Amino acid sequence: MKNSTNLRSVMKSGIYMMLVVISCVVSQEAEEPISYTCSEGYEYDPIKDVCKDIDECSTITDACKGGMKCINHYGGYLCLPQNAQIFVSNGDESLAQTSLNPPDTPVAPQLKYRDGGAARTTRCSPGFTLDEENFCQDVDECFTGQHSCSTDQICYNTRGSYTCHCPPGYQKHGEECVDRDECLLSHYCMHRCVNTAGSYYCECNNGYQLANNNHSCVDVNECDLIQPCHHQCLNLLGSYICHCDQGYELSSDSISCVDIDECAFSTYICQYVCINRPGGYSCTCPEGYQLRGTRMCQDMNECDGGHECREDEMCWNYYGGHRCYPRNPCHEPYVLASENRCSCQSAGACRGLPQSILYKYTSIHSERTVPADIFQIQATYVLSNAHYSFRIKAGNDGGEFFLRRLSSTGAMLVLSKSLEGPLEQIVDLEMIAQHSVLNFRTTSLLRLTIIVGPYPF
Repeated sequence: MKNSTNLRSVMKSGIYMMLVVISCVVSQEAEEPISYTCSEGYEYDPIKDVCKDIDECSTITDACKGGMKCINHYGGYLCLPQNAQIFVSNGDESLAQTSLNPPDTPVAPQLKYRDGGAARTTRCSPGFTLDEENFCQDVDECFTGQHSCSTDQICYNTRGSYTCHCPPGYQKHGEECVDRDECLLSHYCMHRCVNTAGSYYCECNNGYQLANNNHSCVDVNECDLIQPCHHQCLNLLGSYICHCDQGYELSSDSISCVDIDECAFSTYICQYVCINRPGGYSCTCPEGYQLRGTRMCQDMNECDGGHECREDEMCWNYYGGHRCYPRNPCHEPYVLASENRCSCQSAGACRGLPQSILYKYTSIHSERTVPADIFQIQATYVLSNAHYSFRIKAGNDGGEFFLRRLSSTGAMLVLSKSLEGPLEQIVDLEMIAQHSVLNFRTTSLLRLTIIVGPYPF
């Protein structure tokens, strides 16, 4: 009794305390009080004589912040997103979706007791063993090899026992671990999920690449990365398109740019000749013409600039060129009376000849549409009661012209057949004036030089 009294004194002073799990059965004197403590997250149930889990989600106000939901767990709780799904293996071939709320699993409490000094006999429950101080300590079956887990399973020691689990990415099918196809579950891959042995990975569609989280897919800017286009590149979500500079078009590969032959589109794109060049075209004009704008040709008046005509010659410009004609075109018996007008001064020498010859010049386009008015002839001096008549005297062998009467003193030379240049044709137009009262009759000649240009412009 002395030893028993001393032990009680030590326990009262808090210096000596012995802890054993509830699995250990201890024979002690009836008068000694017994108290129990459980691990953190558990509380002792005196009715069932076990430590049961504390539901913190019910006992703690606002346990999870930020809109997270509270999931009770063994000895604690979890804060997870509202859409989280929890899967717990129950040992068979399928995975059942379940809550993490634990059942009332018996957990051995720690036993505190007072020793009355009598002899104690201690025995431990299965899964426990006595240590040197006569405490029941858990046996680590996983460490000692006293477990039945297969080689493809992982052994986890528990209080008084052990459990066999499959490696991550695997699940139990009977007594074997088989691959878990994460792609059939919530894999969170943005585009495609590829299952592998014990795991999975995400793939992205063409034009995308995996983000740093290995689940999301972000667009690849091919225009900056590989610069695939010949000219211009426009990036799109998951792709790109190529665009060509002006004057080019995309080839069949949708990447390269080829020159557009604008000259092949139409023969009217240029008035004369179209010359294709990379990315565009240009119009050219023949000799004697200059480009007006981008496509039209305009005659150059060489007579306004440098020409080769002598001082006794006059320069006459026509469509596409120029010619030099004598300033004095008169021949005997005619003399120059005024500019381009030759007059006969001798009545005897000019018998049967026109009283005067007037030299005129005009120019027309090649292949001009007909009929076309080209020159007007008019009496210069009009006599009262005189009659004037007009006719083509020479230069109309092919019937290319005819005269249309405009008035009693004038007529119009009309082109009736199209002429193709370059061509020079001289037409003599005769005017006859008659006065019956005065018994007067006189003739004059207009010698018209018609130059047909080499082009229809």
